[in-house]
Amino acid sequence: MAIILRLAWRNIWRHPRRSGLTIAAIAFAAALLVFMITLQFGSYDMIIDNNLKVLTGHFQVQHLGYLEKPKMRSTITDAQKMAEELRKINGIVDIATRANAFALLASEKRTYGVQVLGVEIMHEAKLSTIPGRIQSGRFLSDDTAQEIIIGDALARNLKVQVGDDLTLLGSGYDGSIAAAVLPIVGIFNTGMPEIDRGLIEIPLTSFQEIFSLEESAHLLVGMAKNLDHLETVLTQVRAKIPDSSLVVLDWNHLNPGLFQLIQADMINSWFMYSCLILIVTFSILNTFLMAVLERTREFGVMLALGTKPLSIGQLIMLETLLLTLLGLGIGLVIGGSVTLYFYVYGFSYPGMEEIGAQFGLIDVITPQLSLFAFMLGPTIIFFFTMIVGLYPALRIRKLKPVDAMKSV
Repeated sequence: MAIILRLAWRNIWRHPRRSGLTIAAIAFAAALLVFMITLQFGSYDMIIDNNLKVLTGHFQVQHLGYLEKPKMRSTITDAQKMAEELRKINGIVDIATRANAFALLASEKRTYGVQVLGVEIMHEAKLSTIPGRIQSGRFLSDDTAQEIIIGDALARNLKVQVGDDLTLLGSGYDGSIAAAVLPIVGIFNTGMPEIDRGLIEIPLTSFQEIFSLEESAHLLVGMAKNLDHLETVLTQVRAKIPDSSLVVLDWNHLNPGLFQLIQADMINSWFMYSCLILIVTFSILNTFLMAVLERTREFGVMLALGTKPLSIGQLIMLETLLLTLLGLGIGLVIGGSVTLYFYVYGFSYPGMEEIGAQFGLIDVITPQLSLFAFMLGPTIIFFFTMIVGLYPALRIRKLKPVDAMKSV
């Protein structure tokens, strides 16, 4: 084996320029794939966080069927006590209790239908960007306070400002009329028009009093510390919920449009990656086909001296392996270095900082430093190059010693 290894290493450097260019092509492709794939997965994490941190959260506990038909009576009994228990689970940033209803909101001049969200003040800041997106006024002060915050688009439509009173009219849990007059203490801007013109928030306890919910609520919204460990967290959450009428839904089910968008982007990206891998693969094929053709006479002599075709095939495959590993090793070092640099300092496209500052979103992409993202591209390159290396190796089986030695 040592002799075959020495022969393979020597044969690689018979034509140092050709081998160098092939190694450079493999290294470039590997480095590019390492950086692009880790950056792409990191961008997905950023997109998910920017979308889910507005309202949705990484997961929710809700009544079975509530997602499809959000009814007032589909409640979670003793929701705040359940939230306290779930907050003890490792890997959870926080869990907030929310209540949800649809009602009419009237100013002196106009009336609009809105979604009313009752929120826990002390937990909401870790789960939603709305508390940090107050454009004028302030966020809600206390769970029992009789006050309201609204989106800036809704404020323009109602022609109101901070300090004005709004009349809320809806239907309570027990069928009674839910009515209240609430002062506006804050106006927010999330950057999402559908939220800014159709959502209002009031303290949870006030919501429960107005809509006759007692200690019940509709949602438990949670954020995990790491999205990669979300399934582990959800398993623990489900184990702590004895009520079979309640379900735990992850963000894929809560926001299927976002999941489909990521899948579509991934398909498009992998089409480009596949083109790059194919170019490198054919470069390797060309290199080794030339190597086999120009050494045909040498192989003929080796066959005539009694060398088995299998041994020559092993020699060619070993040359392929060494050449590929050299290129991948250099590519991993370069790609890993670039990835680590942007992991520390962040990567930003032109205009991202301005958008992030305007809407309170994450404005830099941090590459995902997972073993899967790091090794996915080089592994695929290795797999394809080794398959391609089989073709010139198998050609040896068709060589006849006499004909091969006559080759020029």
